[in-house]
Amino acid sequence: MEIQKKPKWLKINLSEGRSLDYVKNLLNKYNLNTVCEEANCPNRMECFSKKTATFMILGNECSRNCKFCNVSHGKLQDVDLSEPENIANVAVELGLKHVVITSVTRDDLPDGGAGHFANVIKAIKSREKQIVVEVLIPDFQGDESALNKVVEAKPEIINHNIETVPRLYHKVRSMARYERSLEVLKNIKKMNDHIFTKSGIMLGLGEKKEEIMKVLKDLRGVRCDFLTIGQYLAPSAKHYPVVAYIKPETFEKYKEEALKLGFEFVASGPFVRSSYNAAEAMEHQKIKDIRKNMK
Repeated sequence: MEIQKKPKWLKINLSEGRSLDYVKNLLNKYNLNTVCEEANCPNRMECFSKKTATFMILGNECSRNCKFCNVSHGKLQDVDLSEPENIANVAVELGLKHVVITSVTRDDLPDGGAGHFANVIKAIKSREKQIVVEVLIPDFQGDESALNKVVEAKPEIINHNIETVPRLYHKVRSMARYERSLEVLKNIKKMNDHIFTKSGIMLGLGEKKEEIMKVLKDLRGVRCDFLTIGQYLAPSAKHYPVVAYIKPETFEKYKEEALKLGFEFVASGPFVRSSYNAAEAMEHQKIKDIRKNMK
């Protein structure tokens, strides 16, 4: 497959900002991982400079080996029982208003790590109730009782990424199932209708427009509230190659289409990632009104 040349609009400002070292040192102090570093996110400099980070729990080795992801696939680590309190400490020390928690996939654990997710949510809320907690969860192999542990901890947002179109799953996400991921999002709403659900898709893997629109309609079919659409960037030559670089105006068109379908909030652009500027959705007046009516 021909290697695509990166276009001008994908050049990244690598200015680190004054707060980068401070955040890194704080994370090291509490022995915490961030998906920003592990996944080689192109926005990590900007996010760290704003004193924000997406915490990655349950170690930094994944039980799956997706072809798009830069998180390593090796010996799985013991669950760190001090992690919930450590994350709560850092969240408070950084003065965060919106905390994102994600994880490696841990198919080796009986509940896939769902209970640990719940403990992290509870630890943060016990320290500062006003912090908005967003979790980006794996599929827990479709285990509804595991999913319910996360739901019962009452984070404001539960995100589970659909990642790509069904046709490409066997190449890009072979250990996952498209239908199972939709079911996860559907079950969250069944368990607690007051929790916002969120999902994301990458473009540039070889998908077609009609396939993308079908995914967006499927997500709305399970009442997904928030959507992110971003450009896939191959972490290395060993990963699935970039088939196409999508123009910014095309991202804008998909955003318009998604809003027409009924998504409450859509972030769509070349640099958009699941947790990039995650707090934006909750700052929209429409979402504030919905939350107010829920209380």
